[in-house]
Amino acid sequence: MLDELLRPRSVAVVGAARDPSKVGHIVLRNLLDGGFPGPVYPVNPNADEVAGRPAYASVAGLPGPCDIAVIVLPARLVADAVAECGAQDIPWAIVISAGFKESGPSGAALERDLAQRARDAGVRLLGPNCLGLIATGSSLNASFAGRMPPAGAIAFLSQSGALGTAILDCASGEGIGLSHFASLGNKADIGELELLDAFAEDDSTKVIAAYLESIDDGRAFVTSASRISRRKPIIVVKSGVSDAGARAVSSHTGSLAGSDVSYEAAFRKAGVIRARTVQELFDFASGLSRQPLPAGPGLAILANAGGPAVMATDACESHDVALASLESDTITELRQHLPDAAAIYNPVDVLGDADSKRFSTALDILSADPGVRSLLVILTPQAMTEAVETAHAVVRTAQSTGKTTLACFMGRDSVDEAWAVLRGAGIPQFVFPERAVATLAAMESFVHIRERPDDPPIPALKNVALVGEIIDEHRKAGRSFITEQHAADIIAAAGIPVPVGLVAQDFAAVREFANEAGYPVVMKIASPDILHKSDVGGIKVGIADQEELLAAYEDIRARARAYAPDAIVRGVHVQQMIPPGREIIVGMDRDPQFGPLVMFGLGGVYVEVLKDVSFRLAPVTRDEARTMIAETRSYGLLRGARGEPPADIDAVIDAIVGVSVLAYAVPDIVELDINPLIVGQAGCGAFAADVRIGIGGAS
Repeated sequence: MLDELLRPRSVAVVGAARDPSKVGHIVLRNLLDGGFPGPVYPVNPNADEVAGRPAYASVAGLPGPCDIAVIVLPARLVADAVAECGAQDIPWAIVISAGFKESGPSGAALERDLAQRARDAGVRLLGPNCLGLIATGSSLNASFAGRMPPAGAIAFLSQSGALGTAILDCASGEGIGLSHFASLGNKADIGELELLDAFAEDDSTKVIAAYLESIDDGRAFVTSASRISRRKPIIVVKSGVSDAGARAVSSHTGSLAGSDVSYEAAFRKAGVIRARTVQELFDFASGLSRQPLPAGPGLAILANAGGPAVMATDACESHDVALASLESDTITELRQHLPDAAAIYNPVDVLGDADSKRFSTALDILSADPGVRSLLVILTPQAMTEAVETAHAVVRTAQSTGKTTLACFMGRDSVDEAWAVLRGAGIPQFVFPERAVATLAAMESFVHIRERPDDPPIPALKNVALVGEIIDEHRKAGRSFITEQHAADIIAAAGIPVPVGLVAQDFAAVREFANEAGYPVVMKIASPDILHKSDVGGIKVGIADQEELLAAYEDIRARARAYAPDAIVRGVHVQQMIPPGREIIVGMDRDPQFGPLVMFGLGGVYVEVLKDVSFRLAPVTRDEARTMIAETRSYGLLRGARGEPPADIDAVIDAIVGVSVLAYAVPDIVELDINPLIVGQAGCGAFAADVRIGIGGAS
């Protein structure tokens, strides 16, 4: 645990500079000006005193024990300084110095040496190349930030020092209090996982917020965050979401599963609330740290202007925030106490000439309605507006009812004093209504995260030995993809039905199968070297008789020879024709950080064009699979459209869960597509018509 790092008794600044413009001086001055109550030791071999404090030539000469050394030295000297800290039983070092792996190969070598020297010395590192650490409850400002933020309940960690300084400045300017701020820097030792765990156990922290550029151990992050997010909200803004560096993949699933998709799925699995901007990060953290959680759906909007009220209503629809349906008694009271021109249905418009008394009356009436679980008060400054008095009315209502209350006092100079009243009472204030609604949506999301049930046990994969044997055979043969018949065997082992079929080397075997199975049949080229069969005319469907069977057999083989004359052709794969149904895709791509990503979407050849897909991180529960289906546009087709009967959605759920179990149990499978999975009417099941499985480790 990091308790001693977050609550030190004494601190040394190794590299404390006399020049006020140097980082080593600024760090020392921040510690002193921040009011740190314990001893602060400047370490500088060339000075007798720094900032009015006695200076020491090395940590070996310190007059007392020391918990943390804040190191601000040239990069080449840092490893020796850390080793000296270990020799003096200083257990923690915050390395602010830059010039490590961020600067190139030579810096990376310095960082590897630093990490090893620290391990050998028994010293834990924060950094290098970091802004430092702030713990407001301990009056610790061991950073070179411009100023100490106000104390509060938000713990913030950042992988960017420069962004961290801006965030700290914004927090101070907007009066948003922090319990801790930690700059991760290059993460040579301490990373986001340990800090998440530490903040989760910290009583002064209600909300954990983070700016992340990367996550070192994706699976461990999901496991840890899943546990923490049931108690405290975790809000993350993630940069670097482009797919420019994505690995080359040949499956439909892999081509759609970019880096941002994997992070989105991981955050959802972990119960992490994702902010798209730093502004959203502040907004969400402010709402979650200052206000009680909504007791349920039901937002009442109170405004003195119709336009902003409509904007808020539109935002509610965008963010899936439910407006409260006001009771008849509430509407009657509003009608009695508000002007005739006022809008008395939610949203409630008290008109532009409303004074604070009219706002207060409407607030009392709305807050008494049991269907109103949260309030958003919108005020636009007009000639008759009493912004400060209205702010006090909002505060009184919030404190007396305990209901979630947000404010949007629009403008600037004329509402500045009202903002101060609201913030002083813990009412989050937003300049625009869309931000307020997005914040309420985040708060409602945390309610769902906190109340979600534990995941059921992961089902065991049947016939796992058979799957392993098939993969081993293909790996020994140097194959990266499983042949189609064996791929069908693997899918069947996962409990997903496949049509009856065989790989035939000659037409006589094809004819015999068709006569026994019955027409119509499907025929495909059986070649491990031809992956996209439809692109070369290598698939024939609906073959109705022996004449069509022979024509299809000859045409498929001819097309394969013309397209890929050097390809290995094992014959043709002939199968029973699956009855008509909806075509969908179920797939998996193994993300290098987070593991298997399972995909559902509209199938066939248009999946990469329409991109009507949904992803989840395995293992996928049945409830998650149902949600995956429901959040795609093609869900309407499965439910039945224009009089069509509904599809067998339970069978689709079975397939999604089956792929998830297979991917989770067999790490050698790196990508998989069932495209299409043909889904019959409700109760008729679903069949994997075409399967492609890629494996890792093939030579």
